[in-house]
Amino acid sequence: MGLKEIISIAQIVISILLILSILLQSRGAGLSGTFGGDSAVYSTRRGPEKFLYWLTIILALCFVGLAIASLILK
Repeated sequence: MGLKEIISIAQIVISILLILSILLQSRGAGLSGTFGGDSAVYSTRRGPEKFLYWLTIILALCFVGLAIASLILK
């Protein structure tokens, strides 16, 4: 198994994790927003929401880095 195959597999795994982390973020979603119960007040991220936010950024940066590495190795 060469380096290109390892990068391809890592890119697939990170892309799946990135999709999941984006889908788990429920910013402004929900049934209360449909019926006008959504508040427009800005709130800071705390706890798991903050962790998920930073995890999404880190996964996106890793994905871009792997994509560039994949281009360089071709």
